[in-house]
Amino acid sequence: MIRTALALLLLAAPAGAEPQRVVAVGGTVTEIAAALGAAERLVGRDSTSTYPAAVQALPDVGYLRALSAEGVLSLDPDLILADPDAGPPEVVEQLKATGLAYIEVPGAYDAAGVAGRITTVAEALARPAEGAVLAAGVSAALQAVEARAAAIPAPRKRVMFILSLQGGRIMAAGQNTAAEAILALAGADNALTGFDGYKPVTEEAVLAAAPDAILMMDRGGDHATAEADLWAMPALSGTPAATTGTLIRMEGLKLLGFGPRTPEAAQALHDALYGG
Repeated sequence: MIRTALALLLLAAPAGAEPQRVVAVGGTVTEIAAALGAAERLVGRDSTSTYPAAVQALPDVGYLRALSAEGVLSLDPDLILADPDAGPPEVVEQLKATGLAYIEVPGAYDAAGVAGRITTVAEALARPAEGAVLAAGVSAALQAVEARAAAIPAPRKRVMFILSLQGGRIMAAGQNTAAEAILALAGADNALTGFDGYKPVTEEAVLAAAPDAILMMDRGGDHATAEADLWAMPALSGTPAATTGTLIRMEGLKLLGFGPRTPEAAQALHDALYGG
């Protein structure tokens, strides 16, 4: 369905035409557009779009999952490029109902998924040649990353990714998540299994998981957690990670975005776990 919609858009447009006013919704979508050399086409972005730094000067249409149709349409776009998680659903339907070109950029946590994202954005922006070059380069780098991960001898590092700490409760990554996928690319295992997505976990579950390291997004302001406070939590204080003080913080979009910088993120995580 996504590819059909994209094909109809391209057939309706003049050959070689490039959209001139693009709103990008989703940090990875925006990052790919910039990597294709189309940053000057962007007239707006959502609040998760923080890389490259220059895009932060663009008008902000709100949080990815809490958009307003008025905010997006006020920028007079001729193309909306959006992450599948864009919402709420009723706003997405409003935007589609206007007749504006609305392209959803599918995502997957593997090399083929990253290449597919790049290709979709490149075709929507009428930059297929640039897209082919970028997709090929990222795919080759990811293949090298996967080969290195496969060569890690057992036992591999067991890592717990903590999404947030609210009211003393740990929200952590289970299976079929971007966090689990980036850990695999870095040659590590997700310490938490038995559930999908990101969920609160009990103290008992954390101690039983016995993570060798804790991985978190590098956040500031009210979302920041001091390292001393983290290790003081009963759920974490008895883990191997606390014993060695192994806490890794990385930029969230780079770590979990599965875009052009994913090979770099996997390499950095691998080095942090096993030594560069």
